Amino acid sequence: MVEFGLGLDFHGQDVNRAAQKAVKDAISKSCLCGLDEILHLKDLNREVRIEVILGVSDPAQIREEDIKSCLPVGTASVKAVVGGLQASGLYLPGFGDKDDSIEAAVACVEVWIDE
Repeated sequence: MVEFGLGLDFHGQDVNRAAQKAVKDAISKSCLCGLDEILHLKDLNREVRIEVILGVSDPAQIREEDIKSCLPVGTASVKAVVGGLQASGLYLPGFGDKDDSIEAAVACVEVWIDE
């Protein structure tokens, strides 16, 4: 299974928050119904492997454990690359803004079954 998601942080310019939203968006558009019944998996956390690739403006800011916490099953790997987008928005210091930018992240979530 391969699915893509988009995440935005309108205030606060938090790359991780945008990336987590992107991962949640991707997994919310997919369903692995029947996987266990067809493949007779015994341990979803061990037999399901998830690879997450994130396109963000500053990959060094990504905290892998925060991203992995968005995934309900499986053993995950996270790779962040330069991508995403910063667009002009509203500067509202009361909302935690450092500037007027909106942080956008793109996630590619791949699910693999290891036998």
